[in-house]
Amino acid sequence: MSAPIISVLIPAKDEENNLTALLDEVEIALHQLFYEVIVVDDGSCDNTYEVLTRYSSTHPCVRLIRHEVSAGQSTAIWVAAQQARGQWLATLDGDGQNDPADIPGMLRLGGEKDVDMVAGHRIDRRDTAFKRFSSKIANTVRAALLKDNTPDTGCGTKVFRRSAFLRLPYFDHMHRYLPALIQGQGGICISCPVNDRSRRSGCSHYGLNNRLWAGIIDLFGVMWLTHRSKLPTAQLPVGESVTRILKSNRQ
Repeated sequence: MSAPIISVLIPAKDEENNLTALLDEVEIALHQLFYEVIVVDDGSCDNTYEVLTRYSSTHPCVRLIRHEVSAGQSTAIWVAAQQARGQWLATLDGDGQNDPADIPGMLRLGGEKDVDMVAGHRIDRRDTAFKRFSSKIANTVRAALLKDNTPDTGCGTKVFRRSAFLRLPYFDHMHRYLPALIQGQGGICISCPVNDRSRRSGCSHYGLNNRLWAGIIDLFGVMWLTHRSKLPTAQLPVGESVTRILKSNRQ
């Protein structure tokens, strides 16, 4: 079987009431593309796994991975990316706030511009005022320090080349810094406006305490990684390199 054009990766924890509708929307949005969906049940305590098992039994393009213990969003995405077969990867949060209808346009833009990542930029956020304010501060600080030219790295809607992602160093919470990490490896990242929606059901798994302190540590770690990266470097064909060495020796 030939490989799909794009693999949609959805990390999910305790999202039993959100996933069926989200997967239906993915099917509608991507029906003209050859695609697959990989959903990672990241140690859910509700009926997420049972819901996904029933859904995947009638939808062959949906593949299911289950973590017995929650490993976090970044690990879920990383694990799914290893098993993905698409040339391009797209990420969506399992809570339904990201709109799958944005993916085809982002994929098309990535191909037309010949870039490694198209990052979503939520223009009209549906979160609480406090969450919008804290996100704005975080994005301002991150942009000033990392200079990644990406206004909204916290947006879950992203489309990127699988080959570019697999070159990245893995660490927990890496999903928040994908544009900077990809650019640190010589890749090109652009942003485009995407739709943002209210969570259908349940509550967010992220709060101030479990994002602030880890985020500060991660930020300085990513700064170090991008500063120390020497990739990519120009490479000469072997024959040309040898010729230059021989000329240098004669001189």
